Amino acid sequence: MLQMTGLSKVYRTEVVETYALREFSLVVKEGEFVAVTGPSGSGKTTFLTIAGLLEAASAGSYRLDGVEVGQLDDDARSRIRNEKIGFVFQAFNLIPDLNVFDNIEVPLRYRRMKADERRQRVRQALERVGLGSREKHYPAELSGGQQQRVAIARALAGSPRLLLADEPTGNLDSQMARSVMALLEDLHREGTTIVMVTHDPQLAARAQRNVHVVDGQVIDMADELRLPTALAAD
Repeated sequence: MLQMTGLSKVYRTEVVETYALREFSLVVKEGEFVAVTGPSGSGKTTFLTIAGLLEAASAGSYRLDGVEVGQLDDDARSRIRNEKIGFVFQAFNLIPDLNVFDNIEVPLRYRRMKADERRQRVRQALERVGLGSREKHYPAELSGGQQQRVAIARALAGSPRLLLADEPTGNLDSQMARSVMALLEDLHREGTTIVMVTHDPQLAARAQRNVHVVDGQVIDMADELRLPTALAAD
């Protein structure tokens, strides 16, 4: 599914080079739920933006579904991102001037999907996250937990092979966080591959596998007891 080998990401100014990732290697198999943890500034979010093809690594290899994607041009990256990857961000990233339905529909329009199919996908996704009655509401009219559910619905409407979640419960109270986490777990049970960056060890413990990152490098990969037998045997 996702294979990174020897990735580095360097940010340069005229006088300073800063390594956000250094010889970063990670494999995520089809259908896994992986939590990525580490201290602030460790490179977790940089890893996620590269995994989501939002930026390119400075060196190394990134293969997605067996295809080398790390150095593709912007158009090719955008196409793969739109067709295969879903995002859930801590800040929700909803467009305030669009209602719930239109927020979810926007990425589908970029695929030039027919209106009937877009409408069906949006409504199915909203029902899936329990917000079927809220499609005409605007983000400001929703709670934080509801906004995050809309963000998940937006990702689901595109039928992503890979769901990337960056601190998806970071702006939520404990009750809403549990609700969103339960939804992610449901999606994983249905076969979605999920990579979640989190600072919360309790949330990380609910994932199938934990990866710990420090100073831009993977220093520990702990398999949880819930790792399926088929994966454990690989």
